[in-house]
Amino acid sequence: MELNSIKPADGAKRARRRVGRGIGSGLGKTAGRGHKGQKSRAGGYHKVGFEGGQMPLQRRLPKRGFKSVSLQFNAEITLGDLERLGQPEVDLLSLKQAGLVRGLTKVVKVIKNGELTRAVKLTGIGATAGAKAAIEAAGGSLA
Repeated sequence: MELNSIKPADGAKRARRRVGRGIGSGLGKTAGRGHKGQKSRAGGYHKVGFEGGQMPLQRRLPKRGFKSVSLQFNAEITLGDLERLGQPEVDLLSLKQAGLVRGLTKVVKVIKNGELTRAVKLTGIGATAGAKAAIEAAGGSLA
C-alpha cells in the first residue's frame, strides 16, 4: 500500500447535491423546494417556535413554578449518613471529601432520617429540631 493509492471505502463519499441545474438532474425547476410559500423563497425563513403569527405554544401555556438559583449551594444529609461516615468530628470539608455533598455546597443541614448511635460533633453544620435532639441523645453536639 502506498500513500498515493489510499482512497475512501466504497460509498463513504457521496456527490454534493447540485440543485436548480436542469430537468435531467432530477432537482431542476423548483430545486426540491416545492411550490410557493415562505420556505420556497430565498432568505425566507422564520424564528424557532414561530407559528405563522398564531400565538406560539410557549406563550399559550401558563408559566408555572420557580427554582431558586441559590438552591445549588444548599444540601442536606441524614442521621444515617452520619452513622455510615463514622467520624467523631464532622465539618463541611469532611462531607465533601466523603462525597456526601457536592463541591459547590456552602450550607449543610442534618435531617432526622435514619438512626444515630455514635457521638458526633458537628462543626458549621445545621440540623433540624428532631435531628438535633437525636444527635444530643447519642452523646454528640453541634457547634
